[in-house]
Amino acid sequence: MSRMLQVLACGAVVFPGLFFAFRKILPCVFKHWSDADVVLVSERLVSSIHAAMATTAGAVVVSSCCGNVINDRHWLATYFVIWYGVPYMTYDIFAMYLSHYYRFHVKGHEDYKQHSLRTINSFVRKEFLLVLHHIALLTILLPVTLFFRKDQGDFFIGCLFLTELSTPFVSLGKILIQLSLQDSWLHKVNGGMVLLTFFMCRIALFPFMYWMYGRHYSIPLYSVPFHLPLSANLGNLCILAPQVYWFVLLCRKGYRLYQRSRSPASSPTADTAAVTDSSKDD
Repeated sequence: MSRMLQVLACGAVVFPGLFFAFRKILPCVFKHWSDADVVLVSERLVSSIHAAMATTAGAVVVSSCCGNVINDRHWLATYFVIWYGVPYMTYDIFAMYLSHYYRFHVKGHEDYKQHSLRTINSFVRKEFLLVLHHIALLTILLPVTLFFRKDQGDFFIGCLFLTELSTPFVSLGKILIQLSLQDSWLHKVNGGMVLLTFFMCRIALFPFMYWMYGRHYSIPLYSVPFHLPLSANLGNLCILAPQVYWFVLLCRKGYRLYQRSRSPASSPTADTAAVTDSSKDD
């Protein structure tokens, strides 16, 4: 028990510590940035670090357990969730709230002069899907990983870690906008990588996991849902549904940016402001 508390504390210290460090360092480098800018970029940098860790752990687990996707084991499948998954998801809810609070605080909104139940309620309502996503991972993925898997399926836990591959590209896009580089070629290339990695690792990954499960039991893909318990199908659906919704939003946003770049009548200044505002609010 003491060992578990130690590794849990490790993640609980690492992510808030990085967030605090970035909040101290960034204003020294970008002196014109507001508190909202600093908090936003700090949150995104920490998210990228966690995503890199999760993707690496997922790649290790998947490559180690692909021989027998049901019974092969790797210690990272369980302990990464305990060491860094749970602390990060808990920290990230708080970091998202701070980003929300300072975004409205610097604009002078009357309700955002100080932290209150009103500001928390506003955050939950505005970011309901993201908050629900985090809470679901804490209340569903954690118990499944620790107690209900019966020491099976490390391969599929590793696949779920790989969903974080798109996060650094999403974060880089917001950071580039913060640096006023939204018209650069890097931002355009990064936008393409966001769509590609998001689709491959957050949507196509689920049919792939079903296919791997079917291959293990020598059953066709269309029969896999009927071979799995209802709880497993519902759990996958609950994870997949918001990913499809977010992917549609990303595609719409990408199309709008493409149309704006092709429109000669649009004002560059107005375009920049529109892109910045919409990107910060996504």
